[in-house]
Amino acid sequence: MTNLAERRGSVVSREKRDRKKQDLEQNPKQELPKQELRGRLERGGVFWLFLLICACGIVGIVQLLPAWTRVWPREMGLPFIEIINAVVEFLRKTPLLFGITFRDATRLVASAVDLPLGLVEGVLVSGFESLRLPPLPWTALVGLAFVFGWWLKGWRLALLASSCIFYMALFGKWKLSLVTLSVVLVAAPIAASVGLGIGIAAARSKRVEKVVWPFLNVLQSLPHFSYLIPVAIFIGVSHKAGVIATILFAFPPMARLTLVGLRSVSNEVREAGLMAGCNARQMLWRVELPSALQALLLGVNQVVMQCLAMVVISSFIGAKGLGQDLLFRLQSLRLGQALEIGVAIVFVAVTLDRLSIALSEKKPRERKAVGALWQRFPHSSVAVAVLLLSLAGAWLHPAGQTFPKSWTVTTAPLWDSFVVYITVHWFDALSFFREGLLLYVLIPVRSTFQWLPWPFYLFVAAALGYRLGGWRLAATVSGFIMFIVLSGYWARSTITAYMVFVSLLCCALLGLPIGIWASLSQRRTRAVMLVCDSLQTFPSFIYLIPVIMLFRVGDVAAIMAVVIYASIPIVRYTIFGLRGVAQETVEAALICGATPRQVLWKVRMPLALPEIMLGVNQTIMFALFMVTIAAFIGTTDLGQEIFRALTFNDAGKGLVVGLCIAFMGLTVDRLVVAWSDARKKQLGIV
Repeated sequence: MTNLAERRGSVVSREKRDRKKQDLEQNPKQELPKQELRGRLERGGVFWLFLLICACGIVGIVQLLPAWTRVWPREMGLPFIEIINAVVEFLRKTPLLFGITFRDATRLVASAVDLPLGLVEGVLVSGFESLRLPPLPWTALVGLAFVFGWWLKGWRLALLASSCIFYMALFGKWKLSLVTLSVVLVAAPIAASVGLGIGIAAARSKRVEKVVWPFLNVLQSLPHFSYLIPVAIFIGVSHKAGVIATILFAFPPMARLTLVGLRSVSNEVREAGLMAGCNARQMLWRVELPSALQALLLGVNQVVMQCLAMVVISSFIGAKGLGQDLLFRLQSLRLGQALEIGVAIVFVAVTLDRLSIALSEKKPRERKAVGALWQRFPHSSVAVAVLLLSLAGAWLHPAGQTFPKSWTVTTAPLWDSFVVYITVHWFDALSFFREGLLLYVLIPVRSTFQWLPWPFYLFVAAALGYRLGGWRLAATVSGFIMFIVLSGYWARSTITAYMVFVSLLCCALLGLPIGIWASLSQRRTRAVMLVCDSLQTFPSFIYLIPVIMLFRVGDVAAIMAVVIYASIPIVRYTIFGLRGVAQETVEAALICGATPRQVLWKVRMPLALPEIMLGVNQTIMFALFMVTIAAFIGTTDLGQEIFRALTFNDAGKGLVVGLCIAFMGLTVDRLVVAWSDARKKQLGIV
């Protein structure tokens, strides 16, 4: 019996080996033998050792060479700025067709925004004097927000939406909030339409996709302020210019998600459309776009949030509303009033975010075919009733039209007294923390980044690119680094890199434990994700208020603002990665006797590492955006150069500095995504 069992076992094991060998021959990337995997790991260790030795050698050799091999001087840079400014000047003054310059054409196109903007602001803010019609009463907007939220997702969303709208009236921010809301209501549909058209064109043609996709990557990597200078030059400084800048900043996510959504439509769905006799236009509008509806609605949500992120910054070129008032309060350090305005912006963002998400998740319901009109259309009937009652109340009493100023409240004195309390009682502790962080962490790290020569960064990026993606990726990231070197802003770029590096370390130390802790329980996950969703709706300037209150202006305040803003992606992706590990894998580890701690660190963390690294990638992109905005409170990096370019309307400088920031982000993005994809293939996840 024993010999028979042994023979059966040997036959089974031989069959398994043969089957495994056959699978490997058919798909060599599916699984690696243990010896080959160990060999790859050993070669990986040799690679890292070789990279370290070569990098140290480059640093040592460069110290013996001329100074330009360490920091490329600006006078030796290529004339990118002069070329761009020459092109801009040509477009401004040279007639191209029928005596019309490019600037005249852009202003003519931009004037198309006047009609919808005037219409929306007339309905919400100013009314129509020629027709003697007032704007909608504040009670109507609060009531309609309640009905719309109720229709989308029930009474909770209805209460949230109406409360956020009521806050604007209660705290005296009604008119400013509605001006900001008008800009979003005009810019978001236009940006979504532009993005939809570009996404459809890219999905229809591979050539268009090859041109559009890198262009969209660069646009989404550019800092907010890089959009302002060309708009100010070609359109002017005005409220309308702020709307145009918002549209330009907001359309890329819609284009990307439209392309991704249309590419994900299955062939079976298309074949069904062909069998039904659809032509090309019917296939697009009746088959493909409805199939990609979830991706399209997610793109609309991203457009809305991008508009709200930009509407504050566009106040630098004349956009009216809450953003303009917020910048004025921040510049005069009226932090209590700035905080109230910031909360109003947050509530606008939260309202639009929750409503757009609910709209994307809403499923069609069957209507009653019989019954009274109000029974078949209950929400529409209630909305009409709310509107009629609000108009009647506005006609009977002025308080029904405009929220009385005597009813408004303010918490600004409370926050100002809190700032005074912190200044008086926490001054020594905060000064000790700020000075200690500067002397023992920030200044040494900044000095190290500035001391390392540019060939060091170039070699490391090229070597990593070659290791992860071959010569093409190595050439791409090397081109990004060389553009920064030849632009003449290498010294400023190293300061930006040091701030992002320190912020990334702080985000990892803060975000990874929170993400790990939250992933261990569904209840914790819901709570932390709710906080992340709420924080992600905050416009970036809001994060400057608490750090100015605590740390004044400078690098410490800027880095703290970056940490608060950029920790969200790493928390979110850590939770997503750990929760996404297959339950069968976890159960197999538990059956083998692994403890919960071993399951976490030996099973779940290695499998979730590719997703976590994508979160690190997004954290770096968020940090680059926020570092640029933090220049508003006194940093000396690339962000300050963009502010200077904006002050003097220097389009060439603004675009070149913006591209330097974008290429820093794209370098990290390409390397991290390549590593994540390779790791997923190695683990058999994709």
